[in-house]
Amino acid sequence: MIEFTRPDGQKAPGYLAEPAGSDDAPGVVMLQEWWGINNEIKQTADRLASEGFRVLVPDLYRGRVAATGDEANHLMQGLDFGDAASQDARGAARYLKERSRKVGVTGYCMGGALTLLSAMHVPEFDSAVVYYGYPPPEAGDPSTIRIPLMGHWGLHDEFFKIAGVDAIEAKLRSGNVRYEFHRYDAKHAFANPKGLGNYSRDAAETAWRRSIFLFKRALRLRNKNARTKKRRRQT
Repeated sequence: MIEFTRPDGQKAPGYLAEPAGSDDAPGVVMLQEWWGINNEIKQTADRLASEGFRVLVPDLYRGRVAATGDEANHLMQGLDFGDAASQDARGAARYLKERSRKVGVTGYCMGGALTLLSAMHVPEFDSAVVYYGYPPPEAGDPSTIRIPLMGHWGLHDEFFKIAGVDAIEAKLRSGNVRYEFHRYDAKHAFANPKGLGNYSRDAAETAWRRSIFLFKRALRLRNKNARTKKRRRQT
C-alpha cells in the first residue's frame, strides 16, 4: 500500500503493483468492485502488472472491505462517485504519470461506472476499459470521450441492463468516439471467480485478452529500435 496526493491536496491510500524490470512502464489505474480492495482485486492488479503495466488501485473505501452483498451495497451507497473520479482516480493518474508517459483506467462493476466517469471527466487518462458498469445518464455525456474506449458487457446482466449499454453506444457513435463494445453470453461480474457466482471462464479470458491488447496498443511506449532510428535520422 502507498499514499498519493489528490488534486485537492488530500492524501489517499492505494495498492500499487509494479511490473518487473521496466522503470518507464505504462500505467493503469484500476478501480475496485463494490467489495473494496480485497484479495481478488489485488490479484487482478498483480496479473495486469505481470503484463508490463504499473498498476495503482485507489482505496476508495479507505481500508474497509465488504464480506457480504449487503455490506458492499452499504459501502457503495456511501461513496461520492464524483469525488472518487475527480479526486481519487485523477490523483492516482497523476501519481503514475510521474514515471509513466501514458496511463489508462479500468474498473469492474462499480469501478466500471467510475471508469466511464473518468474517461469523460479526467484528462490525464489515455485509454479506458470498462467491465460491466456504467453511471446514470445525468453523470455525463459519453459522446465527449476522446480516448480509446473498450467495454465488456453481460447480455444477461441483472444490475446493468444491456439496454443501458445500447444507449451509451448510441451516444458514442454520435460523438465519433473510438470504442469497442463486446457483449458476452454471461451475467454480471462474469470476470470474477469469487464474486456473485456468475463467473464465465471463456468470457473472462476473452475479455482479458482484448483488454491487454488495447492497453498495449494505446499505452505502450515506442520500442528502443524505433527511437534509435529516429535519432539517427535527426543526426
